Amino acid sequence: MHELSITQSVVDAVVEHTAGARVLSVRLEIGALSGVEADAVRFCFDAVTRGTPVDGAELVIEHVPGEGRCGSCGADVRLTSFLDVCACGSTDVEVTSGQQLRIRDVEVVRDVRNMRM
Repeated sequence: MHELSITQSVVDAVVEHTAGARVLSVRLEIGALSGVEADAVRFCFDAVTRGTPVDGAELVIEHVPGEGRCGSCGADVRLTSFLDVCACGSTDVEVTSGQQLRIRDVEVVRDVRNMRM
């Protein structure tokens, strides 16, 4: 299950980027063609966040559909796999979206002690 190592890498990146601040939520984009199972990431998230500043944070996953453009007719094509063909029958379809796995944003607790009124 490669999702365990992927989820660990996501949590490591969040902790490093937030300098250890308490994290409230993590929003990920997972593309339909990324090869990453969102349910497996959810399952792993609780395990790999234990004892970290991300422990207890909400994981929000945004699913990004697979999309491509046909090189023959120029049509935009919805893709569920890399083997999908265009409605015109062409296999010359270039993937334009859906391969990403990206940390979209992270919400952290603000330190109100350092805020000026």
